[in-house]
Amino acid sequence: MNEELILSLLSENLVYVLATLFLVLCLFLGVRIVPQSEKYVVERFGRLRAVLGPGINFIVPFMDVVRHKVSVLERQLPNESQDAITSDNALVQVETSVFYRVTEPERTVYRIRDVDGAVQTTIAGIVRSEIGKMELDEVQSNRTHLIGQIKVLVEEAVDDWGIEVTRAEILDVNLDVATREAMLQQLNAERARRASVTEAEGQKRAVELNADAELYAAEQAAKARRITADAEAYATQVVAEAINTHGIESAQFQVALKQVEAVTEIARGEGQQTIVLPSSAMDAFGEAFGMLTGKRRA
Repeated sequence: MNEELILSLLSENLVYVLATLFLVLCLFLGVRIVPQSEKYVVERFGRLRAVLGPGINFIVPFMDVVRHKVSVLERQLPNESQDAITSDNALVQVETSVFYRVTEPERTVYRIRDVDGAVQTTIAGIVRSEIGKMELDEVQSNRTHLIGQIKVLVEEAVDDWGIEVTRAEILDVNLDVATREAMLQQLNAERARRASVTEAEGQKRAVELNADAELYAAEQAAKARRITADAEAYATQVVAEAINTHGIESAQFQVALKQVEAVTEIARGEGQQTIVLPSSAMDAFGEAFGMLTGKRRA
């Protein structure tokens, strides 16, 4: 009796234990906690069932299986270099960098096997095609436009893969040795041309300034002569009025004063120890003195 009781108790407890273990297993298999940076692709019997977002998710145990765990963080592909030929037959080596992120994991895992390799191949083909439409100078000067065009074309090409290209950059454009030397020669020639043009413009400006200076000097000299002529005309007019008013004596007085001033200037000269005066000069002194005193010499 004791053995049968023990066996019955063990069988009943074993059922409870197994049931508990089964519930725990179902709970473990049916609950999925998805991180914020990932999405889970769930399959049921080999077919796509659902895509689990961040947080707590429930699936059917033993029927649903998490087949793929896909990161939705932005990814940077390794920098890639590829050769391209411009429309003017210049060989360039372009270094590119691409950033993308997965937006629809179910398309990424079921439509493309190696998404990184596919994006790199697509970028290489688009870069070669776009650079082939441009000349070398345009590639160097319109890099921003070229990057924008490449980004648009890449987005259209990878749309079926469930990814979004966030950035596509051209890091560097390298030239072969022959093209680099040719461009260096062209640059030196352009610098020499600019230097010659600058020198010629400087000489032209100097000639213009000299001409302006000469013209200004001539204008000032003409103004000075005009002012002198006006002064002489005014003096002549004053003398004429004096003669008309006071007679010929006023004119003789002016002449005598001029003679006195001339003798005075001669006497002021440096190193003049002896002054020889003509008799006419003494007569001029006398006439001037007589006019001042109101007496005339006989």
